[in-house]
Amino acid sequence: MPDMNRLEDSSLGKAVAYVGSHDPGLLFPIARSDNRAQLGIDGALPFLGVDIWNAYELSWLDARGKPRVALAEFRIPVGSPNIIESKSFKLYLNSYMQTRVADTDALRVQLAADLSAAAGAPVSVVLATPTSKQASLIENLAGEVIDDLPIEISHYGPPRPDFLYGNPDAVVEESVVSHLFKSNCPVTGQPDWASVQIHYVGPRLGRDGLLRYLVSYREHADFHEHCVERIFMDILAKCGPSNLSVYARYTRRGGLDINPYRTTPGWLLPDNTRTARQ
Repeated sequence: MPDMNRLEDSSLGKAVAYVGSHDPGLLFPIARSDNRAQLGIDGALPFLGVDIWNAYELSWLDARGKPRVALAEFRIPVGSPNIIESKSFKLYLNSYMQTRVADTDALRVQLAADLSAAAGAPVSVVLATPTSKQASLIENLAGEVIDDLPIEISHYGPPRPDFLYGNPDAVVEESVVSHLFKSNCPVTGQPDWASVQIHYVGPRLGRDGLLRYLVSYREHADFHEHCVERIFMDILAKCGPSNLSVYARYTRRGGLDINPYRTTPGWLLPDNTRTARQ
């Protein structure tokens, strides 16, 4: 595997020749530990969770040489030592284009083995046909949308956790949603768009402060998974909820969408129904 601490060795921001035969060496792992150290996370994780990836451009050749296609769901556990850089993920999936595979189950097993080796933990793989029922489902994230608050905003980066506050006299359980989230790729500067759902039990979050805080990522450069962990840790520290989950559904780029979820213990992992923007 490439050196996980040198993003300049990855394929990000570089012209590449597409490989048409299976090549797991294209996968570029990035250690989670550096970002978590910046957040004060050392040792046991303060959250559970998963990174859900959806691939819409997976194609290979069957045993007779006929092209096949599938929609793929990958779940990378939050406890894995590495994330996988998204362009390398795309290049890896495209390396199946001219690869003959005995059957769909053999493909699933190979994908799981390669991705688990890169992530450093077991990665689950589900393959579905483009005509499956799940492929056609679109749902809204549950919760109150806060995007139409009549507030003035002038700060777009870096993230400002001091915007966050809670009302200790009003302890609630609720979900709030914003579709205004944007961050940037830390290498190419390309925009990453997302809808964010925050579900919590605790002092009622100040809506104006929360929206200003989420918008303060607009010029911030970081990976999807790192942004969600930062949001989780900032809300936990500033507002003191007893239970908290943060779920981001990012829009598709390069045929992939990434959907990190972080939660305190006790809440179930989310389903994988895409939103209208995905």
